[in-house]
Amino acid sequence: MYARVTIVQMLPGKVDEGIRIYRDSVVPAAKQQKGFKSIYLLTDRKTGKGISLALWQSEADMTAGESSGYYQQQLAKFKDIFGAPPVREQYEVTVQA
Repeated sequence: MYARVTIVQMLPGKVDEGIRIYRDSVVPAAKQQKGFKSIYLLTDRKTGKGISLALWQSEADMTAGESSGYYQQQLAKFKDIFGAPPVREQYEVTVQA
């Protein structure tokens, strides 16, 4: 399994709107992608920091979403929410409990 971690900084007062977009739009879109396993959003309401964790069956499934434009389409939904460019990282899941 593979994980894409996206770290974001949301503008002050925009956290609830960001959560709503993630829940109502990003999650359903992710569920339609080949190899999708699960997705999580972690937020710190005080600082506006958010971490999205998306799990994929294979590395190929994870990277297919980037080459197809899916990942960029999801980020575009937050153009008025983010206060800084998001940081994307990718990992292999090596332990799961």
